[in-house]
Amino acid sequence: MVSMSTPHTATSVRLLVLAVQLVLLVCGSQASNDTKRCKLFSESPAERKVLSLLEPLTNKTFSVATTSGKESYTYQFQVCGDAGKTVGAGLVQIDHTEKESETVLGLYTATQAIGGSDWVMLIYSNGTKYDGHCSKEMRKAIVMISCNRGVEMGKLEVVLEERERDRDCFYLFELDSSAVCPALPSQLSAGSIILIIGFVLLSVYLICGFLYQRLIVGAKGVQQFPNYVFWTQVGNLAADGCNFVCRTQGPEEEPPTYRGVSTEPEEQPEERDDHLLPM
Repeated sequence: MVSMSTPHTATSVRLLVLAVQLVLLVCGSQASNDTKRCKLFSESPAERKVLSLLEPLTNKTFSVATTSGKESYTYQFQVCGDAGKTVGAGLVQIDHTEKESETVLGLYTATQAIGGSDWVMLIYSNGTKYDGHCSKEMRKAIVMISCNRGVEMGKLEVVLEERERDRDCFYLFELDSSAVCPALPSQLSAGSIILIIGFVLLSVYLICGFLYQRLIVGAKGVQQFPNYVFWTQVGNLAADGCNFVCRTQGPEEEPPTYRGVSTEPEEQPEERDDHLLPM
């Protein structure tokens, strides 16, 4: 009985372990509040790419406290995550004068993302409605995230609350981060890169050739230099190549030179008049 039930038990244990691993994997993926949790008004690859720049800022709550007269507020902000007690609220305002009441300034389920060369504008909409301002429209929060290479995650700052208009009121915040900084261009020119590659290849050639000549071939002295015979003949080969390229025609004939009139009489050939003598 025991031997028959053992294989079945082992299979059950394996299935249980597999199920636990799947559950942990799913829970882990759900617990990671990355930028995919943000829902865009109009899904587009461009805005989704801008949001991906803010991935290093996820899973962190940024907060700032302000005091104006008797009013005291704390603002809390998260990138694509719950900043307060309200599910889906990316930016909230906590009023310390009214029993810690929480006002939603914007939902990350209603997000817009606009990106520039070194900044990202994150807009959360559909917040709590105004009571007597801005035609009682829903609140909207704008977070301006600017490039600062010296700061990984800066401090959240309140810039202003624009509510003295009939429509399109908003809260404006600022945040510095190196996450939105563009990649630094390479300081090396194309010529420098080519020279470096050439130097590396030459070094590898000399070192490997020296080791081969010494350890494998057993050469001594200057014979350890790779391709020693070839390099000793480089000068002659270069001269032959130059001669072949530059001298494309055969040897030219010397142009006829001018010969002046001789002052001395030329020696006349001896005339033979033997035939005029009498026999």
